[in-house]
Amino acid sequence: MTKAGFLAYALALGFAAAIPGLGVVALVARALASGFRAGMAFGAGLILGDLTFLAAAVFGLTRVAEALGDVFVVVRIGAGLYLGYLAVQLWRSAARARPVAARKADRPLASFLAGLTVTLANPKTIFFYLAVLPTLLDLRTVTRGDFATLVAVTTLVLVAVMTPYAALASRARHALQSSAFHRRLNRGAAAIMAGAAIWTVARRA
Repeated sequence: MTKAGFLAYALALGFAAAIPGLGVVALVARALASGFRAGMAFGAGLILGDLTFLAAAVFGLTRVAEALGDVFVVVRIGAGLYLGYLAVQLWRSAARARPVAARKADRPLASFLAGLTVTLANPKTIFFYLAVLPTLLDLRTVTRGDFATLVAVTTLVLVAVMTPYAALASRARHALQSSAFHRRLNRGAAAIMAGAAIWTVARRA
């Protein structure tokens, strides 16, 4: 691959990632509710999800998924059920709303898994890597070295995009201390998770 190819990919990915979607909204909600560390842990999960789809596109794992259709259906339904569980937990916590500063931060692992699950169920991410990416790069010519570079570029671009979102949301949480705000925040995040859960389970394998 050429430097121009890597640059085109980086610009396209950065533009797609910066447009607020399911992942960005969920990241902001997590950082608002639990702080910068939880937001970045969530972002790390989002990044791993992106790298999973990148690998699928480059190495043709979509054909493997088709060959093992029943197994991937189970994985998809499991991801949907987990998102549904997160939605229920967020909605229940809204009923016990407390000022944001009084809440304990979520465990990083929980935030990481939530971010990973959101990305794996995000149609925008799936579309980018499995439909848009092949128009940017000739995936048949990607070497292992090229793939390593793509992994590094993907990680750097997504960190650069997500860190400001998490930082600004974390700062805003200190100015938004009311229980009513926290309740609306949790219910909004629950609605996002529930929508992702329904889409994940209902879509065709």
